[in-house]
Amino acid sequence: MLRNSRFLGAILRIKILLLSLPSIILFTFLVNFLFVGLQPKKAINQLIISSIGDASFLNPVLAQDSASSDINSLVFNGLLKYNEELILTGDLAESWEIKGGDKPQITFFLRKNVRWHDGMEFTAEDVKFTYDVIMDEKTNTVRRSDFELVEKCEVLDKYTIGITYKEPFSPGLETWTIGIIPKHRLKNRDINTDEFNRHPIGTGPFKFAEWVSDEKIVLTANDDYFEGRPYLDRIIYRIIPETSLSEIELLTGGVDYYGVIPHQYKRISKNPKLKVFRQPSFGYTYIGYNLKNDLFKDKRVRQAITHAINREEIVKFVLYGLGEVATGPYPNHMWYYDHSVEPFPYDPQRARELLSEAGWEDTDGDGVLDKGGRPFRFTLITNSGNDVRKDVGVLVQRYLKEVGIDVKLELYEWSVFLTDFINPKHFDACILGWGLGIDPDAYQIWHSSQIETGFNFISYSNPEVDKLLVAGRREYDIEKRKEIYHKFHRLIHQDQPYTFLFVPDSIPALSFKFKKVVYDQEGKRHFSDIQMTKAGLMYDVIKWYVPKGIELQQ
Repeated sequence: MLRNSRFLGAILRIKILLLSLPSIILFTFLVNFLFVGLQPKKAINQLIISSIGDASFLNPVLAQDSASSDINSLVFNGLLKYNEELILTGDLAESWEIKGGDKPQITFFLRKNVRWHDGMEFTAEDVKFTYDVIMDEKTNTVRRSDFELVEKCEVLDKYTIGITYKEPFSPGLETWTIGIIPKHRLKNRDINTDEFNRHPIGTGPFKFAEWVSDEKIVLTANDDYFEGRPYLDRIIYRIIPETSLSEIELLTGGVDYYGVIPHQYKRISKNPKLKVFRQPSFGYTYIGYNLKNDLFKDKRVRQAITHAINREEIVKFVLYGLGEVATGPYPNHMWYYDHSVEPFPYDPQRARELLSEAGWEDTDGDGVLDKGGRPFRFTLITNSGNDVRKDVGVLVQRYLKEVGIDVKLELYEWSVFLTDFINPKHFDACILGWGLGIDPDAYQIWHSSQIETGFNFISYSNPEVDKLLVAGRREYDIEKRKEIYHKFHRLIHQDQPYTFLFVPDSIPALSFKFKKVVYDQEGKRHFSDIQMTKAGLMYDVIKWYVPKGIELQQ
């Protein structure tokens, strides 16, 4: 009887507990909900950037496209960098010494106590490793030509690296602005395929956090950055391949920073929440011809095509006046640009004469020129999502039809465009643009040695141009270099391996909520408006801040 009553009592207690459990859980949930709700919402300073294309390699040794380079510049540091006045200054190198002579030497003295994002210390071994990787023939890099004149790169001590050149090399200092990569992470690894290229570790102001292909790349502030933690907590690159959608996102607050397309300029400039900046860009847009294609081997044909294209009309109606007609391989506002070079005028009749001289006639009366039974017909490709290039392509179709050339325009997604067509040289002609460095050295783009491994993907070769490019690298005197590159400019202009279309203005738009943090002489913090610098708008992004913060959205 006693055992039965104990048993029944235990059963009763279990029932009470089971009946009470939902109430206990509900009570706990309500307490936590109220506690969390009463806590102040976490504010985060973030910058959201619209990018028309996804990155390819988050590795400065391998990267070839602007999307990758933009992100790499925030994750990695070079030994040197350009300041806001376009003067080379120290980055990972605290200082340097140059010794001239037949075999110039540069000694870099590195910053101490710089940490990789995984906590390991940066040393001269990393610089030596980066150089060795670039020079390794197995590495798929276009940077090798920048370092092929290095005779010796040696570690002098933990924080000192010595560079000896085989001969004078005037762009030498600028080449060391390339991002340095970590030896401890990549030693004995296949750099071309290693997962590092999608999960990089650098020394820069921002750390890699996340990459969702064709959607976004997320960077977070480096708390241990040697110049001080950035004021922004994170930067998000949103991949938005359509410019109309980018504009909508900008106007509705979905993105904060966007490279405005010319036809959007006036409309966006009127928005009181945005500021649109404008200055000439360090680059140009062009039509590049595959010179292995028989259609384009005769320079008279290339000159004819340039005469047939109304570039002034393109600048007026496609760029809305936000740019200038280009005459050659340099932007019009740089010191080495040859102002004596006049652009080929729009002259369809002259185009027809040059084509006739090259043997192209409309023998069958179908409106398309032919030669040896082959019609003058080719495919012009460019990347989708770029309205300017698409509009240029449509106009070029019409211009060339008027002189008897049949053009088919095709657009491809950026990664496909590069991987399937440009890199393997599977194209007739393309519309592209170059973003250039500050030094006039154009060896990687135009020297014949760079056809297979460099940026000379159109296969241009001119022995006289090769000699000038080498001479320009060996000369230090500014006036003598200017003379060399003026000659180079004139030769390229006559050869027309590209139809140089225009130098566009750079017109980024930024939300007014971002300010720059500055300190006065007394050490008191203030906020100032962000200004365009010679080095670009984002030169001092580590000082950007949203004073009121913005809520972190899940």
